[in-house]
Amino acid sequence: MSKFTANNFKGQKALIRVDFNVPLNDQFEITDDTRMKAAIPTIKKILADGGMVILMSHLGRPKDGPTDKYSLKHLVKRLSELLNENSVGSRASGIGSQQPQTTVFFANDCIGEQAFLTANMLRPGEVLLLENLRFYKEEEKGDLKFAEKLSALGDVWVNDAFGTAHRAHASTAVIAKFFPAEKRMFGLLMESEVASAEKVLHKAEKPFVAIIGGAKVSDKILIIENLLDRATDIIIGGGMAYTFIKAQGGKTGNSLVEVDRLETALDILKKAEGKGVCIHLPADSVIADKFAADAQTSVAPSNNIPDGWMGLDIGSNACDQFSNVIKKSRTILWNGPMGVFEMPKFQHGTKAVAVAISTATQQGSFSLVGGGDSVAAINQFGFSEKVSYVSTGGGAMLEYFEGKTLPGIAAVLS
Repeated sequence: MSKFTANNFKGQKALIRVDFNVPLNDQFEITDDTRMKAAIPTIKKILADGGMVILMSHLGRPKDGPTDKYSLKHLVKRLSELLNENSVGSRASGIGSQQPQTTVFFANDCIGEQAFLTANMLRPGEVLLLENLRFYKEEEKGDLKFAEKLSALGDVWVNDAFGTAHRAHASTAVIAKFFPAEKRMFGLLMESEVASAEKVLHKAEKPFVAIIGGAKVSDKILIIENLLDRATDIIIGGGMAYTFIKAQGGKTGNSLVEVDRLETALDILKKAEGKGVCIHLPADSVIADKFAADAQTSVAPSNNIPDGWMGLDIGSNACDQFSNVIKKSRTILWNGPMGVFEMPKFQHGTKAVAVAISTATQQGSFSLVGGGDSVAAINQFGFSEKVSYVSTGGGAMLEYFEGKTLPGIAAVLS
């Protein structure tokens, strides 16, 4: 049993670092509440124990202090709805599942008198959402005094924000100094993230395939090198594949190629061969005469793309090639799309990978999907419920798989 699950929060004020950095439209309406939903189980466990919850988060990148555009007040209504979906008086409440209505308060500051007084007035079962932490530059600087002021709001500190675990900010790491070891812990989301990542990194059942996509090799060098000691197969798709193909002497036309990374690509291929890891590059590509949704398209071998054309997706042969590898694997990590999936003409490859991963998962494989674009793709195609785990932390998961120590994790475990 984990420290969080074993803890009884009755009568305690739990200060939770959540990741409510959600997208808002021009009317300040939330367009994707995935991150908020992910934090609900942690909040509900504390409330069910008879505890009080104080939530702190950032939103966006405010430059000059408080700005209405980045205020967390826009999230209060949706947060209340999510917490009360199965409560007395809600439409969704059913017999036997009713919980008391949860009241959500908002403090127009994250430190200071109003925040402190509101936190002190909380009663069991109530929630307080603090204003955007990044309205203070001290948050990102990891300022000790700012962290101490935040810590005064709660009896225990719960880090449930995997998306910011790679930042040594005041609320994500420094604040831990003001809580004894038994009063600082991961929330349920953070526990799941860490357990899933650990399972892939250190307890992977073989064959283990890592599917790495995206635009640039330079963004993924460290993760590929770290996985060379763990994976049996590495599939490389997206724009970064053309740097590997060019490095081997292929013709890539106008495809995205990082010329300064050609030697790096060759070095990775050589290391993989030495370790017995099979690197899979796309056999063919869907090519276009321009980077646009209305481009003229054709199909060509990935190592023989004509001048004036660029690869924007993997072709049907590559889809079959990659799918076969994925379906034979027992552990699957997916980070990065196979093409410009945002454009309908170039989404087939990414969708084929999603289908193959879901099929393998249904056959008993463990699959972890992480990284902003991969998560967006798996959600867009409706496969998020058909994989083992979808990570909420893009940059954090990337750094975790690069083998780096994440400050937000170390702060809880130290």
